[in-house]
Amino acid sequence: MLALLQRVQQARVEVDGHTIGQIDAGLLVLICAERGDTEAIADKLLAKILKLRIFADNAIAGPPQDGITAPSGGSESHAVGSVGAHKSSGKMNRSVQDVGGGLLIVSQFTLAADTSGGNRPGFGNAAPLDEGRRLYDYFVAQARAVHPVVQTGQFAADMQVFLVNDGPVTIPMRMSTRSGSA
Repeated sequence: MLALLQRVQQARVEVDGHTIGQIDAGLLVLICAERGDTEAIADKLLAKILKLRIFADNAIAGPPQDGITAPSGGSESHAVGSVGAHKSSGKMNRSVQDVGGGLLIVSQFTLAADTSGGNRPGFGNAAPLDEGRRLYDYFVAQARAVHPVVQTGQFAADMQVFLVNDGPVTIPMRMSTRSGSA
């Protein structure tokens, strides 16, 4: 399973001009299931994302913001102040859980692109549509069970993703039965 994490000050995803998911400070998680991925792999990836220390030592969670409603069954967004490492001694010792940041989880099968041959990427490593949807839905359900602020995109939709990358901090991750780690 592949993920691309972006630490954000804010992010939102739109479908047909309507915002369907948004967070304040936290992580935008672009995710892709590959052939052979399982729920156990999804669980390991989620655990790693939630514990990954990529927020500044002085990053603190703020109270829920007024006027923000959570679309499609998500939780309220929370503000996270001083999330950037540049605002402290440069150390990143806190996780998204530690700072109370949000997760915006967006499916993106193009993370599985194979660019080794020719100029057109191949996507044969991506899980088939039904399996990708099942694993994405599982990942989101597990995230909502253990993290208070989870918003999502819409699987297989044409989405527009807007973000303010904080840092920038962008982390590619791979969890698989082959590697056993991210």
